[in-house]
Parts: sequence; C-alpha cells; structure tokens
Amino acid sequence: MTAGAVRVAVLIPCFNEAIAIGAVVAAFRAALPGAQVFVFDNNSRDATAAVAAQAGAIVRRVELQGKGHVVRRMFADVDADAYVMVDGDDTYDAASAPRLVGTLLERRLDMVVGVREPIHTGVHRPGHAFGNRLLSGFLSRLFGRNCSDILTGYRVFSRRFAKSFPVLSSGFEIETELTVHALELRMAVGEMSTPFKERPEGSHSKLSTVRDGVRIVSTMVRLFAAERPLACYSIIAALLALTSVALAIPLFVTYAHTGLVPRFPTAILSTGLMLSAALSLFAGLVLDTVTRGRRETKMLAYLAQPTPGGE
Repeated sequence: MTAGAVRVAVLIPCFNEAIAIGAVVAAFRAALPGAQVFVFDNNSRDATAAVAAQAGAIVRRVELQGKGHVVRRMFADVDADAYVMVDGDDTYDAASAPRLVGTLLERRLDMVVGVREPIHTGVHRPGHAFGNRLLSGFLSRLFGRNCSDILTGYRVFSRRFAKSFPVLSSGFEIETELTVHALELRMAVGEMSTPFKERPEGSHSKLSTVRDGVRIVSTMVRLFAAERPLACYSIIAALLALTSVALAIPLFVTYAHTGLVPRFPTAILSTGLMLSAALSLFAGLVLDTVTRGRRETKMLAYLAQPTPGGE
C-alpha cells in the first residue's frame, strides 16, 4: 500500500515562524503532492498565518499557548490515515517525508521517528544534545527499548496512534509524551535518519538551555513516578526504612544495656519514618494498579482504530 492510497496530513505547529514557514509549506506540498498541509498557528505575533496561507496551507489558530495544546488540537481536528508532524522552523528535510510515510504504511507501524542527523557541526546546542542523550537513555532503560532521539520534532503517526493519544503536556514536553505513549502500549515503532540543518537566518529558537534542562530532569522524575510507581515508591520506602533503622539502632543498644530509652524524640522520629515507609510502599502498590488500569483504557482506544496500511 502506498501513500497515494491513503489520506496523509502534514501537521505543522507554529509560533512566530514567518521567516521559515513559507518554505516549509512549499517543501512538504512538493514532497507529498496528495497530502493536506495544515499549519496550526499558536498566537504568533508576526505574519506566520498569512505567509502559511499564501504558501497553500490550511491555517488553524490555537488560543491556548504551548505546543502540547497545539498537538491536542491537531490530532482532534484533523482526520487522516497517516499524520506527518514537523516543526515550522525549516530545519527538517521535507524530501524524507515520502520515505517516512512509506515505511509507516509498508511495515504497518504506529510511529516512525525522524532521527536528526546534523548536516554539519554546530547545528545542535551542546546542552540540548546532552539533554536529549540523557533523556533518550533514561527512557530506553525505563521501557527496555532503544530510543535514539526523544526530542525530535519530525515524526509520522498512524491514525490509531493519534486517536488514542491523550495529550496531557502543555509545552515542549510533548515530544517525550509522544514517545512514552508508544512505548507503554508496546506499539510498533520505527526510526529513520533524516538530515537536520540550521534555522534560516533571522529566525530564533524558542528553546532555553537552562529552562528546558530543568524541564527534562522534572520530566524524567515524573515519568518514573507515573510509569513505574511501585519501583519509585519502593525506593522512597527503602530510604525511609533505612533512616529509621539507623536512628533506632543506638536506642536499642542503650535499652539493652540500661533498660531505658533516654531519647524519646529520636524514638518517635524513628517510628514515624518507619510508618511513612510502610505508607509509601502501600501507595506504590495502589498506584501500580491505577497505572495498569490506565494502560488498559489506552489500549482499548488504540485497538478501536484501523490498522495502519490496512484495507
């Protein structure tokens, strides 16, 4: 089955990309002639919407600020069999789109990730490259599957991925959430290398090394707590229990020698820590059950959609 036999939609989230968006729309219209190209303008203060419309895109406006809100609207409003999502900054290679879509359909995958391959050094900021490797490695270990480029903005999705994805993020954490959705439901996922270039002269990145670094770390903590609650709260319980035992040992030694417990505040603290450890372990057990139920609900929504590339 080829891309021409299915409905393909190109989804471009944008915020102040008037310099680049015209070239992006033109490139994807040329690369995928039968596809509809949508630009979702997120309150741009420049001429992004006008330039996109002039280039031939269908322009939609999203009032809630943040890429996560834009992705939620894109998947909810657009009906297609394959979705190409790409940033509007003209850093991704439109010529790779037919190959990505073809791979999705031929192999009946649910997501194909465009792994960024810089065409020359200096395209990636060092801090962002390190954060990407850190988060990619963390997710690979968490789910037991290889993830080469978590933060790429170039992906192709099946209909059943898009229509079963409950977008919870509001900002740039959305890329991580997209990957987690595929991994936790054990979807069929592929990766393909795509050229990655610098932004056009005069356009500026919306990313911040420090702010986004904090977001990456906080995302890792939240993911661990949400996806592996029993392991997360068991670690907390173990730390609390060890601290409690460390405080209690001197008290037991003193009691064995004198028959007295001289430090009641320490004894109370030790008891409280051990009770907290028990509560933490219990919370982990409860949340683990909740997580399983949430995955089952997502899986039912996923299975309700047709197979990618199917008849």
